[in-house]
Amino acid sequence: MIWETAIEQFRHFLNLERSLSPNSIDAYLSDINKLSQFISDQYPEVTPDSVSGLQLKEFLAYLGSLGISSRSQARIISGIKAFYRFLLSEDLIQQDPSALLESPKLGRKLPDTLSLPEIDKILNSIDHSTPEGTRNRAIIETLYSCGLRVSELISLRLADVHADIGFLRVRGKGSKERLVPIGSSALKHLDLYLTLVRVKVTVKPGSETVVFLNRRGTGLSRVSVFNIVKDLVKTAGIKKTVSPHTFRHSFATHLLEGGADLRAVQQMLGHESITTTEIYTHLDRDYLRQVITEFHPRS
Repeated sequence: MIWETAIEQFRHFLNLERSLSPNSIDAYLSDINKLSQFISDQYPEVTPDSVSGLQLKEFLAYLGSLGISSRSQARIISGIKAFYRFLLSEDLIQQDPSALLESPKLGRKLPDTLSLPEIDKILNSIDHSTPEGTRNRAIIETLYSCGLRVSELISLRLADVHADIGFLRVRGKGSKERLVPIGSSALKHLDLYLTLVRVKVTVKPGSETVVFLNRRGTGLSRVSVFNIVKDLVKTAGIKKTVSPHTFRHSFATHLLEGGADLRAVQQMLGHESITTTEIYTHLDRDYLRQVITEFHPRS
């Protein structure tokens, strides 16, 4: 078995049986390619089915020497384990060399969020007199109102907008669909964009059903949305590092601060596990401080 063949078979498995998104597949394959490159350089005679656990540990030590973070190492280990579980399930190996690999301990990093005044500042910095401004207002409103990932935003289709009932149909990770309520302000600005701006764009073939388009008539890319957010944050004079994902974090945080049910937020975010959503329960520091001040006997 050669590395190229094993990796290609793994790619087919991720695509056809796991139904992962192209971005997720690329991430998995990138990690396995790092491993294959290291093994080929250090042990040219070793193939995927003859790698030892010790060699995998050497690879992890090599990653550490490059200064790769613990979080990235943990992701790479997860990819390696998935690769060897696949080979084992296909009877291409007799024993899983990654079985004893342990991920580094990770501290829980709380995501950055925006306050309501900061979000208002960003929205107020948009020039609504231009077509791009009308579109960008709809983008920010939708990101924040629905807590979407950037990949979910750019994959929205016209048929996914159910304005009559105030919901969007969203395709999340693993092509899983969910219905997410969209607020009245976001719905208003989305309607303005669709009826005043998008209808005037000459749409390129293949993008006819895409909601958010660039001026050339094709769907926006992830990088385009990142740049839109970056420019708006700079114009608003906000010094925080803000990405499209920051609006998703803010959506969840503000809902929970307002008393929303954790399970409902989990469903709207499209989290498979509620433990992923629980991180947002740690964010309301002001409320925690207030509780200590009011109720702790030695506060």
